[in-house]
Amino acid sequence: MEESGKKDCRALLNQGEENELEVFGYQTQNLRRVLCFATSVLTIGVLPLVFYWKPAWKVWANCTPCSLQEADTLLLRTTDEFQRYMRKKVFCLHLSTLKLPVSKNSEKPLVADRHSVINQAIIKPELKLRCIQVQKIRYVWDYLEKQFRKVGLLEDSNSCYDIHHTFGLGLTSEEQEVRRLVCGPNAIEVEIQPIWKLLVKQVLNPFYVFQAFTLTLWLSQGYVEYSLAIIILTTISIVLSVYDLRQQSVKLHNLVEDHNKVQVTIIVKDKGLQELESRLLVPGDILILSGKIALPCDAILIDGSCVVNEGMLTGESIPVTKTPLPHKENTMPWKSHSLEDYRKHVLFCGTEVIQVKPSGRGPVRAVVLQTGYNTAKGDLVRSILYPRPLNFKLYSDAFKFMVFLACLGVIGFFYALGVYMYHEVPPRDTATMALILLTVTVPPVLPAALTIGMVYAQRRLKKKKIFCISPQRINMCGQINLVCFDKTGTLTEDGLDLWGTVPTAGNWFQAVHSFASGKAVPWGPLCAAMASCHSLILLDGTIQGDPLDLKMFEGTAWKIEDSSTDSCKFGMSDSNTIITPGPNASQSPVSAITVLRQFPFSSSLQRMSVVAQLAGDRHYQVYMKGAPEMVARFCRSETVPKNFPQELRNYTVQGFRVIALAHKTLRMETLSDVGHLEREKVESELIFLGLLIMENRLKKETKPVLKELSEANIRTVMITGDNLQTAITVAKNSEMIPPGSQVIIVEANGPEDLMPASVTWQLVETQRPGAGKMETYINIGNNSAADGKGYHFAMSGKSYQVLYQHFYSLLPKILVNGTIFARMSPGQKSSLIEEFQKLNYYVGMCGDGANDCGALKMAHAGISLSEQEASVASPFTSKTADIECVPHLLREGRAALVSSFGVFKYLTMYGIIQFVGTSLLYWQLQLFGNYQYLLQDVAITLMVCLTMSSTHAYPKLAPYRPAGQLLSPPLLLSIFLNSCFTSIVQVCAFLYVKQQPWYCEVYKHSECLLANQSNFSTNVNLEKSWTGNATMVPGSVLSFESTTLWPIITFNCVTVAFIFSKGKPFRKPIYTNYVFSLLLTSAAGLTIFILFSDFQNIYRGMEFIPTLTSWRVSIFVAALTLFCVAFFVEDGILQNRELWLLIKREFGFYSKSQYRIWQRKLAEDSAWPPTNRTDYAGDGKNRFYINKGYESPEQVPKGKFKLGGHSSEQHFWTRL
Repeated sequence: MEESGKKDCRALLNQGEENELEVFGYQTQNLRRVLCFATSVLTIGVLPLVFYWKPAWKVWANCTPCSLQEADTLLLRTTDEFQRYMRKKVFCLHLSTLKLPVSKNSEKPLVADRHSVINQAIIKPELKLRCIQVQKIRYVWDYLEKQFRKVGLLEDSNSCYDIHHTFGLGLTSEEQEVRRLVCGPNAIEVEIQPIWKLLVKQVLNPFYVFQAFTLTLWLSQGYVEYSLAIIILTTISIVLSVYDLRQQSVKLHNLVEDHNKVQVTIIVKDKGLQELESRLLVPGDILILSGKIALPCDAILIDGSCVVNEGMLTGESIPVTKTPLPHKENTMPWKSHSLEDYRKHVLFCGTEVIQVKPSGRGPVRAVVLQTGYNTAKGDLVRSILYPRPLNFKLYSDAFKFMVFLACLGVIGFFYALGVYMYHEVPPRDTATMALILLTVTVPPVLPAALTIGMVYAQRRLKKKKIFCISPQRINMCGQINLVCFDKTGTLTEDGLDLWGTVPTAGNWFQAVHSFASGKAVPWGPLCAAMASCHSLILLDGTIQGDPLDLKMFEGTAWKIEDSSTDSCKFGMSDSNTIITPGPNASQSPVSAITVLRQFPFSSSLQRMSVVAQLAGDRHYQVYMKGAPEMVARFCRSETVPKNFPQELRNYTVQGFRVIALAHKTLRMETLSDVGHLEREKVESELIFLGLLIMENRLKKETKPVLKELSEANIRTVMITGDNLQTAITVAKNSEMIPPGSQVIIVEANGPEDLMPASVTWQLVETQRPGAGKMETYINIGNNSAADGKGYHFAMSGKSYQVLYQHFYSLLPKILVNGTIFARMSPGQKSSLIEEFQKLNYYVGMCGDGANDCGALKMAHAGISLSEQEASVASPFTSKTADIECVPHLLREGRAALVSSFGVFKYLTMYGIIQFVGTSLLYWQLQLFGNYQYLLQDVAITLMVCLTMSSTHAYPKLAPYRPAGQLLSPPLLLSIFLNSCFTSIVQVCAFLYVKQQPWYCEVYKHSECLLANQSNFSTNVNLEKSWTGNATMVPGSVLSFESTTLWPIITFNCVTVAFIFSKGKPFRKPIYTNYVFSLLLTSAAGLTIFILFSDFQNIYRGMEFIPTLTSWRVSIFVAALTLFCVAFFVEDGILQNRELWLLIKREFGFYSKSQYRIWQRKLAEDSAWPPTNRTDYAGDGKNRFYINKGYESPEQVPKGKFKLGGHSSEQHFWTRL
C-alpha cells in the first residue's frame, strides 16, 4: 500500500525522450505558507532569494507530498546527471467557458479520435481538465493512465486507416473549439524579455549578490576607488549580457513571428472550406495546400504530393518530394506501416512548400499532426530557449574552488573575530573587520575575468569566419581528442563529376561509356532510368534538386518540360513530371517519359524508385537507383552479373561514387491502379541495368588538415552515408588511414531462422599490380593484422546496428580503433557519437549540415559547414566550406582553456596572497591603506584579468592537450606551493622587521618614530606628516609592517601573473601580448619606483613610513628571490610534462578514461584484433550478449544480399 502511494506521488514525463523529467506531486499548506512569509520578512528578503536559487526548497517548505491526482504544485527534476529542479503550478481549463454547447454525457466522447488523451482527461460533468505547462509544452492529467500526457499532437497509435477516415473529412466546429482550448494556439511565441526582467535575473545571480555585499562593505569603509572600478566593470558586464540576451530574444522572436501569421484554408466537417489564421489550427484539421506556403504546423500528407524545401531542418536547400500516406486497413501505428521512412509523408513546420501536385481526386490535402512547440520548428526553438547544460569538468571544478576560497574566508572571519574580541574592540568594528577578511579571498572580478577569455577567442574565431552561438563550448574545444567527419561535401568536393556508365547485358558488364568524350548516354533502359529516376523539379525555369541527381540527369542531355504548358500535349495530368530529349541527347524512339509515381530517396532506405510511362507505350515502367548493394537485393539474381562484387570493388577502391540502376515492366490496366501501388510490390523482381560511376575528389585542404590533426594525436573518424569501399579508399587517399596500416572490415548480421547473430572479421589487403591500378581483395589466409602495424576497423551502418543490439560488449573494443563508418543513417550518426562520448572521448563533429544535425548537436563541438538556418542547431558554423576550420577551432579552444586556467590560478593566488598579508596585519589590529589596495587591485589585478587572455593561440597544434581539470595534481601543487612561498616570505618579513633596531610600534608610540627620524636616509618631514595619523583605532594603517609587506605582496602579484601566463605550446609567447607585457612591466617598475623613492607626497598618499635604503634593498631581494623560486618551480617542475609522465610510469598511474583502459587491455590481448573468423551471439567463450533493452529507431530490411547459389553457399560455409 505504501509503495502504491509512493508510486502515485511520482511519475515520469516524456519517458525515454531527451527531455525526460521526474514529476513529484505536492499540496500547498496554508500554515507553512504563513510561516515562510514571516521568515521572509524577518530575514529581510534573504529567504525568498534562497528560494529563487533553489525552487525545490520552496516547494518542500510550503507543501507536503501527495498523489499527482490531488497535487496543486508539481516539482520536476531532470533525469540527466545535472538533476535540475523546477516548480510548476497545476491549473484547470473549463470547457464550460466555450460558446458552443458541449455534451456532459459521460458516455459520449468529446472528440471523435478514440486515441485522443482529451477524452480521458476531461472530468464530467464539471467539464474541466488539470494541466501544466513545462518548457512551452502543455500536458493534461489522464485519469485513465494516471499520468500527465502531452497535448497539441495526434497520438502515434493512430493507424493509416484512422488518419484517413477519422480526420479525412475535417473536424466539426465543436471539436475544433474543444481542441483549441485544450491544445492552446498553434503559435511558436518567443517573448521579447523586458529589460528589467533580464536585469533582475542577472543581478540575482549568487555571485553578483555576494559581490554587492562585498562592495557595500568596502564602500562603508571608505574603499571607494576600487569599489567604483568594480561597480563600473560589473555594470558594463551586466549591461552587455542583458543587451546580448535581449538581441538574441529579438532575433529569435523575429525568426518565428511570421510563422504565427499565415493565412490557411481548412475543411470544416459539414461546412466546407474555411479560411483562417494559422494560430487557430488544431491537430486533426484538414489543411488545403494550393501553392507556395511556409508551413505553420507539422502535417501528414493524405492526398496528392508536393515538393518542399527543408533547408531549415537539414541545412540543404534541396527540394524534397513528399508522398501521401497510403490507405491501409491494418491497425498498425501509421509510423510503422512499413519499413519505409515515415518522414516522407510528413510536412514539417518551418519548411516551405514550393510545388504542389494534386492527385486528380481534388486538391492536395494534409492532416495537421502537431501544433505550436510540438512541431519540428518548435522543437528547434525550444532547444535554443532551453539548451542542455554543459557537463564540462572545468565549470564543476571552478565551483569547488570557489567553495574552497569561501571556506578560507570563513576561517579568516572567525580568526578576525577572535583577535578583535581578544583586544576588546567594540562589537560593530569587530564585525566589520571580520567581514572584510571574509570578502578578501573571493575576488569580485572573477566572473568577468573567466568570461573575457572566451570573448577574445570568439572574436578571433570570427576573424577566421567561424561563428559561435555557444561561447561556453570554446573552452570545451580545448579538450577535443576525436573528430568525426562527414565525407561528401566535407572531406570531398560537394559536386560530383560524371565519369562513365557500365551497362549490363546477358548477365555481364559491357564496355564503359565514358563521359570524357562529351557524348550523352545512348538510348536504352539505362538512359531512361537516368532521365526519370530522380527528384528534380522545374522551378521558375531552372532545374533544381540534389547535386547527384542533377549531374546524372545532365549526362542524358534530356530536359524537364514545364508541366503547366506541356501536359496537354502529352495527355497527362499537370501534376506529373514530363521529360523529353534535348537537342544534344542520343537518338531516341521515345518522344517523352512521364513520371507518374515517385517513391523518394531516404538515407535509411538508400534507394529511390519511380513509376513512369514511355510515350506511345501502354505499359508502365519501374526505375530504381541507389546504393549498388541495396539495388542488387531487389533484382532477380540471374540479371545481376556474376562479377558484380569485383566490378563494384574495382571502382570503389579508386574512390569513385557508384550508383546502381534497375528497372522492370509493370503490367497494369489503368492509370488509377498506379496510385494504389505499394512500394514493396514495385521494388521487387527488378532487372539490373548497370552502374553509374561518378568522381568525388578530395578537397585540397583535406589531406594537410588530417595530417596536422594526426601529428597532434587527435583521432579522426569518417562517418558517411556512402559506400564502405569508397569510404575506405577516401580514408586511404586522405591518409586518415596511414600508409601501411591494416583495415579490418567488421560485418555483422542479425539472427535469421536458426542462425544466431554473427560478426565476421575480414582483413583487407591492398597491392598495386604492374599497371599501377589499385585492387583490393579479402585475405582468406590466417595472418594476423597486428604484424607490428596499426589496424583500423571499418563497418557499415547495418553492422553497427547489429553490434549495438547483439554484441554491445564488443562495441567499445571496436570503437577504440574504428575509423570508417559507412552507410550510416542520421540516427546512427548521433548514436555513434554518444557511444564515443561514453568512452570518455571529447568528440568534435564536422559536417555540411545535410543529415548531420543530430550528430552536430550531440557532439561536444559541432561544426557546421552549412550557411543554412539549420546551422542554428550547431554550436559553431564555418562560412568557409572546408575542414581548415577544425584546427583553427581546436587551437583557439586550447588557448582559451589555458587562459581560463591561468586567470583562475592568478585570481586564486591573488586572494590567498592578500588574505595572508591582511591576516598578519590583523594580528595587530591593522589594515593596508586604501591606495595600497587600489594599486594592487586596479593597476595590477584588474588590468591583468582584462589582458591576460588576449594572447593569441600558438599556430601549431601540440601533440597533447592542455589539462582539462582544475583539481589536477600540477595545478593544486602550483596553488599550494605558491601559497607556501608567499606565506613564508610574508611571515618572515613580518617577524624580521620587528627585530630591526629602528623598529617601533607606530600605531602605539608615534614619538619613537620621530626620535629615530635622523636614522633614515630621507628628506621627508615626518613631524607634520604622520604624528596626527598614528592613532590606536581598529583598521589603522601606518606601520613598518604594512610598509614592508606591501611591496612584497605587489611584486608577488606581478610574479604569479607572469608565471601563470603560459605561452608555448598552446599560446604564443607572453611578449607577443604587447598590452599585457607593458602592463606587467609598468606595474613592476611603478612598485620599484614607490619602494625606492623619497618623495613626501608619495609617502603620504600611500601611507608608508620611510625606511633605510638597505632595508628596502632587502625587501626587493626577498621579492626577487620569491620570483626566481616560483618561476623555477612552476616552469621547471610543475609544467614539465616529461617529469610528470616519468612519475606516472614509476608509480603506475594511468588514465582512467574508458578508451585508455580499453587500449591497455587490448594491447595485452594477443588474440586481438581478430581476423578472418566469425563469432556468434550467445557464445560464452567470447562473452557476447544480446542487448535486450535495445529498440532500433531505424529498422533495416531483413532481406539478405544474394548473388547466386554458389557464391552465397561458399560464403555461408566460410562463416561456419
